[in-house]
Amino acid sequence: MPKLNRPPKYCRDGKYAAVYLHGKKYRIGLHGSPESQIAYARLLAESKINPAFCPHKGKADTTVKEVAAAFLDHAERTLGKPNYTHYRIVVVDFLLKFYGDGTLVNDFKPSCLKLVRQEMIQSSRFCRKQINEYTRRIITLFTWAAEMEYANANTALALKTVKRLSEGYPGTFENPEREHVADEIIRRTLPFLPQTIQAMVRLQRLTGMRPSEVFNMRVGQIDRNADSGLWLYRIPHHKTEKKVKWKKIVPLGLPEQKLIAPYLEGKEPAASVFSPRTAMRERTGTDRSMSQYGEFYNKDSYRTAVTRAIENANRQLSNDEQIPHWTPYQLRHSASSAMEVEVGFDESQALLDHISANTTARYNHRRLEKLKKLAKSRRDPFDDEQSET
Repeated sequence: MPKLNRPPKYCRDGKYAAVYLHGKKYRIGLHGSPESQIAYARLLAESKINPAFCPHKGKADTTVKEVAAAFLDHAERTLGKPNYTHYRIVVVDFLLKFYGDGTLVNDFKPSCLKLVRQEMIQSSRFCRKQINEYTRRIITLFTWAAEMEYANANTALALKTVKRLSEGYPGTFENPEREHVADEIIRRTLPFLPQTIQAMVRLQRLTGMRPSEVFNMRVGQIDRNADSGLWLYRIPHHKTEKKVKWKKIVPLGLPEQKLIAPYLEGKEPAASVFSPRTAMRERTGTDRSMSQYGEFYNKDSYRTAVTRAIENANRQLSNDEQIPHWTPYQLRHSASSAMEVEVGFDESQALLDHISANTTARYNHRRLEKLKKLAKSRRDPFDDEQSET
């Protein structure tokens, strides 16, 4: 998408002052007049707020392509990377495929949205729920365009009349619900994993944390002195933060402390607890070529490490001993299922941080106390010493 690398060019066009922005010329008044200077200052300010695109408000010839470029720039600067990536996929791969020519933004009707949605269906890339989500993102783009006065409000309102695809809609499919992975399968996988990944898997199974909350863990986020017998992992940002309005705290009992402690020594507060470099050092026994590995795992590298371990294991195992495929996110469901069996549904919900947006701060305190109690009594199902006692 085009971006503004330098300020708009200010020049004289006969008697008039003109500004060139992305190949377009905008006359802003008589050259040298106070009005033209004010208009130029406003245009500069608008271009800084939205560098990709800065048309005159309400201009009739604004195109879908121009608004899409502006919105993606806005999304990249204001949203997280995963959110921006989803917007970029639906805009670049689908919206602009049909309307990246000279289609005017106010000519984008509900029938146009349905055409783009049908292309998503025919691509077979996404399940029905994801298609509904991507359709909503396109509507969000045009709602933002109306807010910025690049499109008429009626354009966005009309798009909101398009109904979501219902289950069973022709050409769509449903993704299977994510299931937990049995402890016995995890136990069989562990010997084939590097020690660092083993610790991550066991920690996630014990606490029910999301994969990102494990591989993004930093040394300085673990408070080892806040509570007797417990460490507190303070997560600065989490998935439900906007809904619940509080910071997430994960109490870490003795089993978790035992897993984490070897990865804390000698590190700065900003350093990752579980690093790919440490895992490679464990695997190879050398520090050579460590610079090619990042400081943090991500969802892909963490998942790939587990997948490759299972594949390597299955090459060595007979057909009746094969390890089924599983992913780190299933560990969260494994923790919930185990907790629900052991202590009940409410506790499992607290473990997963599944709570109502209307939950009060008082309940948050009770929830933390409940999590601390659970952490103090937790046992590691993969600890052989505990299994024997």
